[in-house]
Amino acid sequence: MIASRLEQVHGAMDRLQIDGFLVLTEENRRYLSGFTGEDHHFDESAGALLITAERLVLATDTRFELQAKHEAPDYELVIYRDGFAKSLAELVQRFTIRRLGFECVRVSVQQFDQWRKTLKEEGATPEWVPLEDLVEQFRQIKSPEEIERTRRALALAEEAFLEVLKEMRPGMTEIAVAWDLERRMREAGADALSFPPIVAAGPNSALPHAIPSDRPIGTGEPILFDWGAKLNGYCSDTSRTVILGDADDTFRKVHDTVLEAQRRAIAAIRAGASSKVVDAEARDFIHQQGFEGKFGHGLGHGTGLAVHEAPRLSPLRDTPLEAGMLVTVEPGIYLPEWGGVRIENQVVVGEDGPIVLNRLATHWEALSG
Repeated sequence: MIASRLEQVHGAMDRLQIDGFLVLTEENRRYLSGFTGEDHHFDESAGALLITAERLVLATDTRFELQAKHEAPDYELVIYRDGFAKSLAELVQRFTIRRLGFECVRVSVQQFDQWRKTLKEEGATPEWVPLEDLVEQFRQIKSPEEIERTRRALALAEEAFLEVLKEMRPGMTEIAVAWDLERRMREAGADALSFPPIVAAGPNSALPHAIPSDRPIGTGEPILFDWGAKLNGYCSDTSRTVILGDADDTFRKVHDTVLEAQRRAIAAIRAGASSKVVDAEARDFIHQQGFEGKFGHGLGHGTGLAVHEAPRLSPLRDTPLEAGMLVTVEPGIYLPEWGGVRIENQVVVGEDGPIVLNRLATHWEALSG
């Protein structure tokens, strides 16, 4: 699998006429090498890949030496002890790299200036070529193995959610329920969470990215969940909105509108469809039902090694969908002072139509009852 991915990268390097490519993004490093070292802060890196037509190098520090040897056997390992820039200068000279592509999204201005200064002092003066989304464009199309890993992560997350619903009662706080969900995913074998779970009840659910609070959950109010598990490196991402007690007319109207909007959007997904048109299927229906302006975010996004990646389903993006893409479909309606409803599934783009990976019910009655 890695060999075929590197073949795509080498082809792109030929087209761009670069003889060296510096891979700095955590997910891209893993995608191209198998090395799972994590960057815990923006200014802290677990290492970099240097790819040329003939050589594969993984440069890292002593913290990751044994891990890198085990996980990336196809790569020559370079352990830098005097800083990454000095090792990079030596590699650039050894491989005679004249045009060096690098992932500019992962480098701060300060880092870049320091690297360029150090390389020049060491006698290495390549032409720096900033690149954006070179590897990400390949990551959009998922292999059957990647889809299966996502399916397993999703099944784990859904099962944990069902267990949480069995124990949830009025008066429990949002943060207590969120912790229960996190604990159950971890205990079921998740490598990590895709992101901190969202549990938001009542007016808090009108915040699309609400942070769970110590607010007690009441009866008769929307309770919005957004959660995901990471398993074997791949992220799941799901939203459901439930209720404890009886639903009023507002909840029924909002929930049914969101559910139908999602159904329409999913039905429009197939190879060759426009991401903008798929978004419009949901957005236009929500507007027609009297909720114009109450669905502010994009309809969905890709998932994979990162929980948010290309492609995007949005009124701002017009991307032709391709078979093998994996996207979320997550319309929502958010009413200040009342609350919100979001329903999210993960969907594979098929040649002839959508393939929904979720097995969890979408309707509130099936989950709340």
